[in-house]
Amino acid sequence: MQVPAISAILDDFLPVGVADTIASLIVFVGAFLAIYFVSKLVVTPLLDRSLASRELDAHARKPIQKVASILMLFVAVAVAFGMAGFEGFLTSLATIGAAATLGVAFAMQDVLKNFVAGVFIFTDKPFRIGDWIEWDSNSGVVEDISLRVTRVRTFDNELLTVPNSNLTDDVIKNPVAKDKLRLKFLFGISYDDDIDKATDIIMEEAEAHEGILADPEPSVRLTELGDSSVGLQSRFWIDNPSRADWVKTRGEYVTAVKQRFDEEDITIPFPNRTIGGGLEMAGLDSAVTAQD
Repeated sequence: MQVPAISAILDDFLPVGVADTIASLIVFVGAFLAIYFVSKLVVTPLLDRSLASRELDAHARKPIQKVASILMLFVAVAVAFGMAGFEGFLTSLATIGAAATLGVAFAMQDVLKNFVAGVFIFTDKPFRIGDWIEWDSNSGVVEDISLRVTRVRTFDNELLTVPNSNLTDDVIKNPVAKDKLRLKFLFGISYDDDIDKATDIIMEEAEAHEGILADPEPSVRLTELGDSSVGLQSRFWIDNPSRADWVKTRGEYVTAVKQRFDEEDITIPFPNRTIGGGLEMAGLDSAVTAQD
């Protein structure tokens, strides 16, 4: 129902000016409630289905749903103002809102930058809660993701609160993004030791460890000839990786290889340097004579 029609009904009971104002308020309230609740009934389910199709986690949906609710509220108010005949007020409000938005944008550009970065994290999903990530010489397990910051628990049990823009602007390493992870370890043996024998030991211990996958199979390659050792790099895979699994499996495997090396008299040398040549002590004899 339009404002003039309601105003005509109220004219029989109220003064003309008062009737027009009350009619406008009735139209505003009715239009606002109708538009807002219809949008909640229509837009909200569509948004929920869209977010579900993108496989966003529950914690990631809440901020987006909150923003959508605010936008629906704003649209309902704007349309209701127009239908109630408050176009002049709406224009003034829009002008003030635009100026305020510009000022807030300059004052809160870092916050907005982190907010946008948070949206990208939610949509691109470079990591999830519970993932072990590494960035800019830091590493830890993701405990919480919000639109502004991400909280990461380090392996020293420290809680890092990281602005989201730091994570989107930097290279993020997510070792547990897939269901398998390849690990490497370099074993150094003496130049006098049998390379084939050492290679067999490294392979046997990898195949014997229950946490190391048989497919893809482990491998050993001679990768370097150092100053004091021959480098044999072992490469092996683990499944369902986590930081704890990675440390535990590698530690047990390296320990087993070291014990086999000791049993088979294969040496893991330590770096050493041999210094040759002589020193000239010019003037030493004359100095000693002078002291005498």
